[in-house]
Parts: sequence; C-alpha cells; structure tokens
Amino acid sequence: MSTTIGQVIRCKAAVAWEAGKPLVIEEVEVAPPQKMEVRVKIHFTALCHTDVYFWEAKGQNPVFPRILGHEAGGVVESVGEGVTDLAPGDHVLPVFTGECKECAHCKSEESNMCDLLRINTDRGVMIHDGKSRFSINGKPIFHFVGTSTFSEYTVVHVGCLAKINPLAPLDKVCVVSCGISTGLGATLNVAKPKKGSSVAVFGLGAVGLAAAEGARIAGASRIIGVDLNSNRFEIAKKFGVTEFVNPKDYNKPVQEVIAEMTNGGVDRSVECTGHIDAMISAFECVHDGWGVAVLVGVPHKDAVFKTSPLNFLNEKTLKGTFYGNYKPRSDIPAVVEQYMNKELELEKFLTHEVPFSEINKAFDLMLKGEGIRCIIRMDA
Repeated sequence: MSTTIGQVIRCKAAVAWEAGKPLVIEEVEVAPPQKMEVRVKIHFTALCHTDVYFWEAKGQNPVFPRILGHEAGGVVESVGEGVTDLAPGDHVLPVFTGECKECAHCKSEESNMCDLLRINTDRGVMIHDGKSRFSINGKPIFHFVGTSTFSEYTVVHVGCLAKINPLAPLDKVCVVSCGISTGLGATLNVAKPKKGSSVAVFGLGAVGLAAAEGARIAGASRIIGVDLNSNRFEIAKKFGVTEFVNPKDYNKPVQEVIAEMTNGGVDRSVECTGHIDAMISAFECVHDGWGVAVLVGVPHKDAVFKTSPLNFLNEKTLKGTFYGNYKPRSDIPAVVEQYMNKELELEKFLTHEVPFSEINKAFDLMLKGEGIRCIIRMDA
C-alpha cells in the first residue's frame, strides 16, 4: 500500500459519459487526497435506485462525465493533511452525506443534517478546492454525492466515512451505507414503534423492506406492507411483514382499508415511495391520539401535501427523516455491530452479485425490478 501514498493511482472506473447510456470501464487517474480527504480502495459496491435516477438524469441537472456509486465498503489507502480519525488499513463505509462534527447540526443530538457535508447532487467536485480528483488524460471526470464508488479507488471527505469493525464482511455491510440505514433508522430512530404495536410500510423496495426489518427488530406484532406490486409480498414476509395490501384491489382509499383492518388505524406508518398520494395515505392511516407517520421517500419538487388540519388536532403526528436520522461517523458503526451481533439480518437484502466488468447488468436488473440489492465485486 505504502508505495502509492502521495502518488496518482491509475485504476479502473465505470464512467457515465452521458445520460442513460451504458457505463464504460475506463482507466482513470485518481489524485492523492488533499486536506481533510481520504483515498479509499473500494472492495464492494452496490447499486441503489438513486444511482439509476441520476444516471437517467430525467429530473435533475445532468452532470457528465461522472463516476456514480455511493453504497460501498472499502479500505483506507492514504489520508490527506489534517485527517486524524483514519489511517491506512482502516475499514470504512463511504456515505453520501456527512458529519463534520463542528456545525450546529452535528452538535445537536436531534439532527444529522450537517451544514458542510449535507448531500449535494449537483456538485461534481471536492469541497476543499472545487476540483475533481478523477481524470482521464488530464480531462476531469466529475464526482457523485462525494463518494463515486464505481471506481477501484476514490477520494472522499473524511466526514463522509464511517470507520467500522474490520471483522465485518464488506460484501455484506456495504449496503448499510445507504438504503438499509435509511429505512431501518426511519423506523427505529423516528417512528419508534413499541413492542406489540402495528406498523404500516408503504413501498416494499429495499428502503421499505429495511423499514419493515426495523419494525421486526422493535417487536411490532403487525407489519402491514402496502405496495402496488403483489409479487413483493412473498419476499416481504422474510422481513417480518405479516399482512399485505395492494391499493389496486380496493375501490376506496387505502387509508380507509387500513383503518378498518386495525380498528381505527395503525400505531406507526413509514412511507418509502416518494409518491404524494402514498404520503397522504400513510399519514391518514395512523390512529388518532397517538399515531405517528414518517415520510422517507423524496417527492417530486412540485408536489403538495394536502390533508385536513383536523388530522393534526386529533393528535396524529407527521414527521420526516433524512438518512434514518443516523449521523454517519457517530452512528453507522453501531448499525454494523447490530449485524455482527445477529440482530440485523443483511443477507436477505442481497439477491444478486456481478463482477465489476459487468456493472451494467446491475442496472438492467434494477430497471426490470428484479431482486433487492445487487453487489458489485470490484476485484473481478
């Protein structure tokens, strides 16, 4: 390892040259880390729907050429000036948002929305100097959400790296760095269902299934899965889902269906689709007096949430969450320990694996809606 410290590393990366076109495996130059930065050798990465969303670039600013990827596990190769928390050889999970530990949000026990390192999907360069650490023949290739894990080596701000137990298998815990923590934390940290309570989960993709897993860990007695795809129910049972509701099967609003099933509404609901109708349903289906609904999915920027104010006066609570309310550096290592202690089951999320050379297959699987998470093996 020591031979590469301070040097430019040439390695393979999957480059998105333009929106919606297959990624191309290229040789890229990865510059050494600068102040408060860390260069990481990525061992395993996974494909998350957010990568596909920004690769398609239908609803956002297209930033290309770009190296996508943000759900991964790796090992520190070298550190830049001022980095004291990490050293070469440390095992880390890169995270799309960060924790500087100095701003008002980081000092608050309630917030994880760091002023300095909060997710910025438009920024394709490093904060320190406004430049990219990736290039091909001198031409810069843009970063993605500060992580860019579809590269054998990447450079990340120290505040966006969670140092984890070196005994944790990176091919399993890499998925903790994004979707699994988002859903799990929405339930455990924000909804906080009591043992024996009822929980409705809207949307049974990876994040929704992680929310269901959180309800299972919390000891919920009824976990109602809501999804427009009835094929997802069989898979959802593995995550503790006890009942399934497909809104298409009813001629009345799904919140009414759930209220009838639960004698007035569920104790908690977690919305993981980002569709405004599902968000409203998730709120209106909780029980008056104590029900809490948590919004996780990201809606269309022009969406408007409409509900009667009486729902609030009847003591229903509506909350939102970002990244499951986890602080990346402070909290994510403990989520990995939940897996190591066999409290959190990750294997059931991992349905496919492909070598790095076949990364486009992972995109095909996700576009077809097959599986939950596809792991990409960087050494193959």
